[in-house]
Amino acid sequence: MSENTIGRRTFIKGAGLATIATAGGAAGIFSEPLSAAQEAVPNTSGTEHPKLKAPPLATDCHQHIYDPAHFPPTLPGSEPNATVADYRLFQKRLGLGRNVIATPRPYQTDNSVTLDAIKQFAPNARGAATVDPAISDADLEVLNKGGIRCARFGLGANATAMLTTLEPLAKRVNELGWHIDLGANGDQLAALGDQLLNFPGVLVFDHMGRIGEPMGVNHPGFAVMLKLLDKGRTYVKLSMAAGDSKDGPPTFADVSKVAEAYVKAAPERMIWGSNWPHPGEKDKPDDAVVFDLLSRWAPDEKTRHRILVDNPAVLYGFGKS
Repeated sequence: MSENTIGRRTFIKGAGLATIATAGGAAGIFSEPLSAAQEAVPNTSGTEHPKLKAPPLATDCHQHIYDPAHFPPTLPGSEPNATVADYRLFQKRLGLGRNVIATPRPYQTDNSVTLDAIKQFAPNARGAATVDPAISDADLEVLNKGGIRCARFGLGANATAMLTTLEPLAKRVNELGWHIDLGANGDQLAALGDQLLNFPGVLVFDHMGRIGEPMGVNHPGFAVMLKLLDKGRTYVKLSMAAGDSKDGPPTFADVSKVAEAYVKAAPERMIWGSNWPHPGEKDKPDDAVVFDLLSRWAPDEKTRHRILVDNPAVLYGFGKS
């Protein structure tokens, strides 16, 4: 996949999903009356459904499952009430059809909880695994058969060395159609610009690249991200708006400016994620309000369909229906 550069303004054609009609046609943009389906969901505030109706097969590209009863984590920090059953309630509230499960930090490189969750959600789930960069080809194949489609890393304090370590792995996972998922911040993006631009594979950045406020789109890391998007092998997750915003609800104006700029620059390589169950966040956001931000970030319905359905289908290898 990393060999195929996708033009910045070009529509993704491989997924064949753009023809899936939004339920109710153009008039079906908004969900049913909120009073019809209000219920409490773990690890999110509020009970109302979003005003924006998700299209069929809308994909949450960043969420976590914790199941300490069946898969005890190796480190502390497990989130309560974040099992597959709990997430199904969340999916129902937001109207989501597919999901990508990222192995939570307390499980380190044990991806068992994620592989089990993928089986339970099959065929509508994929996974992001945490692995040792020296993982064997045999173990990579086991993960691949289990629905894993990327290896996820935080760049950490020694970001330059970490990125260098990941280059051989990127070449190996490219053969599987995977990508490298990175947790980085704006300062790291700015410092690693040349190295990132020459990275040998597809890159996906969590949480909009954590471009810091108040600089936002004026941060030098944002300029690096635009260059990466121009090359055609980088995707950005429109996620963690609530966690990173200093302005807060309902508009999350500071983070929204960054998100809008990303969508304008490269809508064909934007994906969306909830970050449920919002690990480490004491005050859980109202995810319906956060989901509704997509109406502002991507006012055009076709662009939202691309972000929620088409782009994830290509990136994570979902089927066409």
